[in-house]
Amino acid sequence: MERKTYIDTFGAVALVLFALNLAFNQVVVKVTNGGFGPVFLAGLRSVGGAVVLVLWMKARGVSFSLPRSSVIAGVISGALFAVEFMCLFTALDLTTVGRVSIIFYSMPVWLALSAHVLLPTERLNSLRSIGLVLAMAGVALALLDRSNGQASLLGDLLALCAALCWAAIAMLVRVTPLSRVPPEQQLLWQLIISAPILVLAAPFFGDLLRDVQPIHLWGLAFQIVAVASFGFLAWFWLMSIYPASSVASFSFLSPVFSVILGWMLLGEHVGWTIWAALVLVAAGIFMINRK
Repeated sequence: MERKTYIDTFGAVALVLFALNLAFNQVVVKVTNGGFGPVFLAGLRSVGGAVVLVLWMKARGVSFSLPRSSVIAGVISGALFAVEFMCLFTALDLTTVGRVSIIFYSMPVWLALSAHVLLPTERLNSLRSIGLVLAMAGVALALLDRSNGQASLLGDLLALCAALCWAAIAMLVRVTPLSRVPPEQQLLWQLIISAPILVLAAPFFGDLLRDVQPIHLWGLAFQIVAVASFGFLAWFWLMSIYPASSVASFSFLSPVFSVILGWMLLGEHVGWTIWAALVLVAAGIFMINRK
């Protein structure tokens, strides 16, 4: 498809479905943790995602080699990727999907803050500053809400750490030679670097296997195919067609869908403070990503 300057109907539907896919994946991870240790599950996902991506790149003739100038940044991004999902999967094991999603999808807040400092062309204007304050207030409200028996301070902090790692990867791509590397290579390096780190670290975080059932294997397969490989590739593809700011503005839908799906599919209790935090974070992210 040719490059567009606006989000058309196809783009809007695709981005809504992508946000729904990411939100559903939070539920899938929560369920699949019942069969695998969270860190081991993250490692298996990286291994499987790398295999699928290598086969896809080979079929399309995409080069595997990373330019020498980008190797160090590629290794760092892979290490950050490992820490991100080590924290995220463990957080989902400790607390609710709704809480984790609100905090994790605050990533644009931390990215906007770092961009304000590191990228002179992306200073915060009044609208984005208001969005930043709203989103940070939402995260703070979610962290302070201890009324739910399923709440875990450690889980909340791990979700925040995952969001910070995600923002660091995005900034690393912006300010290093990785910005000139095709998305497929960026993703491949993140997967192949994170896979051994996660698998080797997994024994230090409890049992590798729990009570593995067919549903857990299906959950792992979903994460490998629908998220870790083709899901991320679909995101990169949409970014190559539509304006980046317009694409990013749809990210506010992911925490909304996550809270709703956690409530509908897992029966999670969602108090008024979590709904309020969700509204603040979603509104803040939307304002941050608007021109």
